Amino acid sequence: MSYNLLKGKRGIIFGALNDKSIAWKVAERAHEEGAEFVLTNAPIAMRMGSMNELSEKCKAEIIPADATNLDDLENLISKSMDILGGKIDFVLHSIGMSPNVRKGLEYDQLKYEYYHKTLDVSAFSLHKVLSTARKLDAINDWGSVVALTYVAAQRTFVGYNDMADAKAILESIARSFGYIYGREKKIRINTVSQSPTLTTAGSGISGFDKLEDFAERMSPLGNANAEECADYCITLFSDLTKKVTMQNLFHDGGFSSMGMSLRAITQYEKSFKDCPPVGEDIPFDDQDLEKYK
Repeated sequence: MSYNLLKGKRGIIFGALNDKSIAWKVAERAHEEGAEFVLTNAPIAMRMGSMNELSEKCKAEIIPADATNLDDLENLISKSMDILGGKIDFVLHSIGMSPNVRKGLEYDQLKYEYYHKTLDVSAFSLHKVLSTARKLDAINDWGSVVALTYVAAQRTFVGYNDMADAKAILESIARSFGYIYGREKKIRINTVSQSPTLTTAGSGISGFDKLEDFAERMSPLGNANAEECADYCITLFSDLTKKVTMQNLFHDGGFSSMGMSLRAITQYEKSFKDCPPVGEDIPFDDQDLEKYK
């Protein structure tokens, strides 16, 4: 159902790769709510996805851009204003990638060149987007920027690795830039901490299906899916949330406020007799985990 929440608004959406992407769902909902926008992703990512399909559906032009490259970002934002006919009203930052995670490296064995790449792509890119937009005076007063994050910024989740560090930095950037942009232009900057969602990026995390199942059992409302996250992002782009800024907003069915749920402890008790003695670590790979199901 459409409420015309974004009628007359213009934006840029980063990170729509395929129909599993949260950014893809946000683009679909933004289009339904009356927005015009430009789609963008890194050229290498675009070769693996199906953005042309989304472009046709939403009548949105695609401008390839590496979000870690300032020249690319300046070109993207300038061209977007030309295409859309003026300054933009919203930005979605849905970008994340870790070479260390992809290569299965443990946190205490990171390759630092990969680590820097993780932080540059997944966190510093938000700073670069905001800095470039400010330089070009590209966002209208009372505009809104939303970046997607995860609760691993505050808590430790085995297998999430250096992406946790990236998300913590991302959230800090949103707060720090939120003060500057809010003070100067009344522009809102928030992060949305989403439930585990099986996107292309998420599927690269070892044990992701188990993480997703655990969160589902722990959350009173269950995991929030990609479509529900898109709905939430739309409200943050709209004029209904004009005084919400510098916040990390949990969209996770209540997971972030839970300690232990009945569903989770019931499952735990079922396998308790097969668990190793207290003090022994369970090796974290799928083959070893099969022993303790």
